[in-house]
Amino acid sequence: MKKAIFDHKAKPGLIKYCFFFMFLFSSVLTFGQARGTVQVVRDQLFDTLLAKRAALNKGGGSVGGGNFSSYGYRVQIYSGSNRNLAFNAQAKFNREFPELRTYIIYREPNFKVRAGDFRSRLEAERLIQEIRPLFSGTFIISEKINPPKTVISND
Repeated sequence: MKKAIFDHKAKPGLIKYCFFFMFLFSSVLTFGQARGTVQVVRDQLFDTLLAKRAALNKGGGSVGGGNFSSYGYRVQIYSGSNRNLAFNAQAKFNREFPELRTYIIYREPNFKVRAGDFRSRLEAERLIQEIRPLFSGTFIISEKINPPKTVISND
């Protein structure tokens, strides 16, 4: 059998140049596209939410003013696994001291009842002296508090 003989043999250099120019022109065409425009569709309430967030950031915590949390002290009046006893301790404390806020915290398996938002440890110790006959085993906890509202008068 005879091998096939091609009359027209292509030069390898010519093929390389053809591929180079095809690559060059294809890359120019792909990067030559025009830029489009983006249209954002959003709910109208989104703008009001952004405005409220800006007011919170400027005001320091709430829309109406400068309430922000900081570190202070609370008095823990109950710690135990019984939920009913925790709510009873909170109700008893609220009857005796309605002006102070109380907080129930659940960290498995215990419920903890904490009272007050004190900026200094001395204020918390004064409360412990008052409630010692009512609640045994109270102690002071240092944690993030909600400071009481300050009264600003224009006098």
